[in-house]
Amino acid sequence: MVRVGLAIVLAAFIAAVLGPVISPYDSSAQELSRRLEAPTLAHPFGLDELGRDILARILDGARISLMVGVAVVSVSSTLGMFFGAVAGYFGGRVDDVISRVIDVLMPFPGILLAIALVAVLGPGLTNVVLALSVIGWVGYARLVRGQALRAREFEFVQAARALGASSARIVVRHVLPTALPSVVVQATLGMAGAIIAEAALSFLGLGVQPPTPSWGSMLDAGRSHLFDAPHLTVIPGIAIALLVLGFNFLGDGLRDRIDPKTVR
Repeated sequence: MVRVGLAIVLAAFIAAVLGPVISPYDSSAQELSRRLEAPTLAHPFGLDELGRDILARILDGARISLMVGVAVVSVSSTLGMFFGAVAGYFGGRVDDVISRVIDVLMPFPGILLAIALVAVLGPGLTNVVLALSVIGWVGYARLVRGQALRAREFEFVQAARALGASSARIVVRHVLPTALPSVVVQATLGMAGAIIAEAALSFLGLGVQPPTPSWGSMLDAGRSHLFDAPHLTVIPGIAIALLVLGFNFLGDGLRDRIDPKTVR
């Protein structure tokens, strides 16, 4: 499972980086006389409603999806590790305050909050990352808090405390490393969630704005051509499904490797 997931993810990253080499066409170039053309040798994925090459737009959309996923996971995991480690290590009132915030945000549907924030802030790549990170850190914080509660009782942590090490040093050098394997798994699965959320926001017109290609906006544009040009919807849908499946396979496989006794 790890190998299959890793192969899909690596293929997506390579395709995103080498997009201009793989497809010689500009994703914004239009050939209106050939609009809605089915896949051919010259255009393996066909042309969209404005005569733009779908393969070129899929490759550009892959860069957007991966960029959003990496940014959201980076911001969310950093915030989550900080607040989770502080809550778990120090306990007391600090833990109570952070835990109450986590309890309030945890059951809240993340996509609804993201839609509300983007609607207020305005559509755009930066606002999408911000909106998804506002709720995304909660899962990491809860995970790291549990690991920190356990790690602070370890003998090597108590020994470091007895030797006079500062709390910041103990958290960074001794507590957080015990949570890193679980955070890596969470981050891998979080990439899949961020990609789906970005596609959903773009589908609703709240994400990346035209003419920048996004898989979600491509799905939205293809809805009116489901019968006369199904490739407009099928191809970006398959791209989203494959990439999300790859990250899920990778995350599930890593979880099994890290904790083989986990039963699902």
